[in-house]
Amino acid sequence: MNPDKMFRAGVVLLATGIAAGAFGAHGLKDQVSADKLVTFEIGVRYQMYGALGLTAAAAWLKHMGLSVSCAATTIVAGVLIFSGTLYGIVLGGPKWLGAITPIGGTLQIVGWAMVAAKSHRKRESNG
Repeated sequence: MNPDKMFRAGVVLLATGIAAGAFGAHGLKDQVSADKLVTFEIGVRYQMYGALGLTAAAAWLKHMGLSVSCAATTIVAGVLIFSGTLYGIVLGGPKWLGAITPIGGTLQIVGWAMVAAKSHRKRESNG
């Protein structure tokens, strides 16, 4: 995933995160328990963190001339798995989705660590 695709993925996640947040605040408020609404909001929050991070990192990476294809794909997969499973749980999906949620969080952590490592190597090579 080049920086342009990374940026596009970030803004798509931003747009859908805003839509999910609005849906949670207005469409789910009277439909699910307070606990489930909090869970949904956590999904939205982490989707937005990932989206904002991807858009900012894409701009920086393009400026630095770096490519982090594997890292970006890992981050996007992590956001989709983490937030997607939380949304699924709240919307009536199977309970076993909760066992998959941490995989998404782990993928996000690994992806961002990969970005950090790549930027560190670039800095070292520039002196």
